[in-house]
Amino acid sequence: MEYKVRNIASIVDGKILQLFIETAVEFLLIDSRKLYSPSASLFFALKGPRRDGHQFISELYKRGVRNYIISEKTEIEDFPEANFIFVNDTLEALQRLAAYHRKQFNIPVVGITGSNGKTIVKEWLYQLLQKKFNIVRSPRSYNSQIGVPLSVWQMNKHYELAIFEAGISKPGEMETLEKIIQPTIGILTNIGEAHSENFVNREEKLKEKLKLFTHANKVIAKGDDAWVTRQMMKKEMNNFFWGRNNSSDLQIISFERKNLQTEITLNFKSETFSFSIPFTDDASVENAITCCSFMLVAGIERQYIQEEMLQLHSVSMRLELIKGINQCSLINDSYSADLSSLNIALNFLDQQSTGSKRTVILSDFLQTGLSERKLYDEIAVLLHAHQINKVIGIGKSIGTYLKTDEKIFYQFYNTTEDFIQQFRSSQFREETILVKGARIFEFERIVHALEQKVHQTVLEINLNAIVHNLKEYQKFLKPSTKVMAMVKAFAYGSGGAEIAGILQYHKVDYLGVAYADEGIELRKAGIALPVMIMNPDESTFDAIVENNMEPDLYSFELLEQFDSYLKQSGLQQYPVHIEIETGMNRLGFDLADIKKLGNKLNQTNSFRIVSIFSHLAASEEPSQDEFTLQQYEKFIEASAELEKLLGYSLIKHIANSAAIIRHQQLQMDMVRLGIGMYGVDAANTNSVELQTVATLKSTIAQIKHLKTGESVSYNRKGIVHRDSVIATVRLGYADGYARRLGNGVGKMLVNGQYAPVIGTVCMDMTMIDVTDIAGVKEGDEVIVFGNELSIQQIAEWANTISYEIMTGISQRVKRVYFEE
Repeated sequence: MEYKVRNIASIVDGKILQLFIETAVEFLLIDSRKLYSPSASLFFALKGPRRDGHQFISELYKRGVRNYIISEKTEIEDFPEANFIFVNDTLEALQRLAAYHRKQFNIPVVGITGSNGKTIVKEWLYQLLQKKFNIVRSPRSYNSQIGVPLSVWQMNKHYELAIFEAGISKPGEMETLEKIIQPTIGILTNIGEAHSENFVNREEKLKEKLKLFTHANKVIAKGDDAWVTRQMMKKEMNNFFWGRNNSSDLQIISFERKNLQTEITLNFKSETFSFSIPFTDDASVENAITCCSFMLVAGIERQYIQEEMLQLHSVSMRLELIKGINQCSLINDSYSADLSSLNIALNFLDQQSTGSKRTVILSDFLQTGLSERKLYDEIAVLLHAHQINKVIGIGKSIGTYLKTDEKIFYQFYNTTEDFIQQFRSSQFREETILVKGARIFEFERIVHALEQKVHQTVLEINLNAIVHNLKEYQKFLKPSTKVMAMVKAFAYGSGGAEIAGILQYHKVDYLGVAYADEGIELRKAGIALPVMIMNPDESTFDAIVENNMEPDLYSFELLEQFDSYLKQSGLQQYPVHIEIETGMNRLGFDLADIKKLGNKLNQTNSFRIVSIFSHLAASEEPSQDEFTLQQYEKFIEASAELEKLLGYSLIKHIANSAAIIRHQQLQMDMVRLGIGMYGVDAANTNSVELQTVATLKSTIAQIKHLKTGESVSYNRKGIVHRDSVIATVRLGYADGYARRLGNGVGKMLVNGQYAPVIGTVCMDMTMIDVTDIAGVKEGDEVIVFGNELSIQQIAEWANTISYEIMTGISQRVKRVYFEE
């Protein structure tokens, strides 16, 4: 169906303020960073707590967007060739348009909700049924008030089955999603504790979720929870229950786990049948039975179910960024190939490839429902829009149908084996490579060839958590308050350029680093944000100016040196920052020197003072609140005096992560967000919901069985007092695991249980006692810190602070960056 401006205005009950020319809309745009087809896009100016879409209209107009839905007064005469539709609420307009679009199709639509398992069930149904149907589904976890409309908008005449997720966080949301999805078949995965904070109790949460199925013809759910089944039966829904109860429509007879598989035996309509899945965990078994239930309801033959269940594979819930050969970065998305996930992966590539060449390795796209000509035309548009430099296509169709672009270098191979046979590492250097292919092409072989070979200890960095934590702190800030994100010390050990890339994408205002070489690495990675250098020195002035970075001037000696350098270079009005000493007694101009400082600055034309700031010494300590406020008062006095002397206003900042929460009156013009962004609430306020950013993992190299009295590690410090099982972990003090964690002080997690360190920590290895943990074997994963074992706990055991633990992780430890 074709949508034009007048038609859309009628659907969303909007008023056309300006109509330059009627154009057809194909794409709905809510994020200026994800634009790839300007002329065919309709931008919804959504309003958030800190970002207002109306602010980006000018930018988008310059980039070619001509269709807008707005809810605020806009100077439309500044955009003479644009079409504007005015509505009261742009989010509601987005939802109404998607709901109307959904009504144009008479195909089975599956709506999935529940506390856990939604995405797995959706992706497994896609794996199981893609041979029988052309399927449209939610991209990744697009299950929110915004994500669902964008998912439904993908529907077109080529699809035969739709599968959409619906997630809610508070009462009242599901009714809106039901109107958009309009499911004909519903699936309830389970009702757990996830996202429960805005619901009075479990009953309210269940009632809200069941609203998704108000008009569904059939609803599938686990029938073993009597409370859930009663609530569903009260709604007089046409339910299909599975479980162990005799009354279940699909009754579980038995599970048998062996050889990394589970055989599931079921009874359906008085007939027993079984199938196997290549998983043994309880969650996978339940998800598989849910999928089986749907397939039986849909009339799928049992032999097909048995054959396809055994082919199930794990669902990759995240995009990974890892170090590659020859200074390359590698994005591993090697398990799926469809247009929606390609667009998501290319957006991730945009975030992480600022400044470097962009390479995409793609397989044929299978079972998309589109003709091959139209499919590869759309892929070509995406590759062009994301400014890809090199495309390597693998498969017979992609080489035949993908239109070439004179700005892109192409190579094509019939099979993955052909590529591997002709692979030369020298062909890849200093580029960001996206590897994306259908599972049948086994692109994990390509990832293995391209990734940098390092030992098996890895530091996983969750980029979603960085963004989540940033937004959590922004909730405490006024919309006008800027954010300087601190990425010094290799972003607290997490990786400076990679973290800076995601922060730039999410539009922080400033970056702060300690030394010039850290800033240089950011510039080499294509980071364009303003960067403040907190510890400059005379030897780095050339590099600072060449890379357009802004030094912190904290002493008269440094000020005079930089002034002299700028004059010799013929530069004027160079941006700098002034640090004031208010009680930290580390760096900064004394309060008594402000008048002298102002006079010095007025005597030269070398500088443009961007900001004035100071460091709080103890903002996280309640016992030091009086001192913190004294520092603030001194800073206010000093900044007011300097602004008066200079005759212009400066950006003022003193608040760090702890002060953002504990001293909100100190936020001023800008705050400096550091450790909190990385998931550590230094003040232990418990008033900010932070997510873990870094997880340090290793593996067990060897297991030894020792007799009573035998010793472990150097100097025989570890003596076993019983027959013991000792595991050697591929991690030592050269990796950043402190020696003071040895001899029982520190612990690691193995199979979800604590294993104490025994003996002294070695340079490359650490031994742990796993005597009381069943089933431990060589190669098993070991968690050093992460969600289940916090970095704060490690710091407490080591009698230090989280900062030291985080920044101490060696650069030889492989960093893996992922986005879920």
